[in-house]
Amino acid sequence: MNDTKKIQFRSGLKDGIPIALGYFAVSFSLGISMVASGISAVEGTVMSLTNVTSAGEFAGVKIIAVGGTLIEMVLTQFIINLRYSLMSLSLSQKLDKSVSFWKKLIIAFANTDEIFAVAMNHQKSLTLTYMLGLQSIPVLGWTAGTFLGAVASDLMPERVSVALNVMLYGMFIAIVIPVAKKSRAVLIVASIAIGLSSLFYFVPFLKQVSAGISIIICTVAAAGIGAVFFPVKEDGKETGDDKNKTESTIE
Repeated sequence: MNDTKKIQFRSGLKDGIPIALGYFAVSFSLGISMVASGISAVEGTVMSLTNVTSAGEFAGVKIIAVGGTLIEMVLTQFIINLRYSLMSLSLSQKLDKSVSFWKKLIIAFANTDEIFAVAMNHQKSLTLTYMLGLQSIPVLGWTAGTFLGAVASDLMPERVSVALNVMLYGMFIAIVIPVAKKSRAVLIVASIAIGLSSLFYFVPFLKQVSAGISIIICTVAAAGIGAVFFPVKEDGKETGDDKNKTESTIE
């Protein structure tokens, strides 16, 4: 590896450290959830190493826990992770010309939301060396967090292990609330998803619907309503909802 590539790789490593720390905290709770669902530490670690997707893995663990079907798993993962295809298309426009098709496939493996955001804000064109540096520590943090969470779950008292499961809900609140404060569309869509999920949990005949199918229905319905009533213009602004109106409504 020449000096230029070394610099690029080190730059990627540096940019990836904050992401890795965040991933470690979230995946630690994922490891606990996996053990509670009957998944061993080894199985959970391999799952995180080969599937770098927080929402997808949490949903997958839930489906496994309730004995869902493969069809439910495939449809759920397809819907939840569909955004990655759009992110990859956008990221490909910023890749250096030296990045071939096969190198793009390597980069696409760990093109998560946070990595995508950091890469798009990078001032220079993206090389494979930089992207490998950027992605390597977050993947390690995600995998290590899952493993240690699973191992700790076996060692900790049951009450403590169960209590730490609330970390998952804290993560989603931390992600959704700041965005919902700025956008009425996000607030409404998130509320619709919560309402639909509550119906599937509390209404007697809806409770019979499997976890995988209910996740698919809630996701598609909420996203569909958002797309119909809050379409996004090409300049990125919500239609029927200018910025000042949105902010005044939330405040």
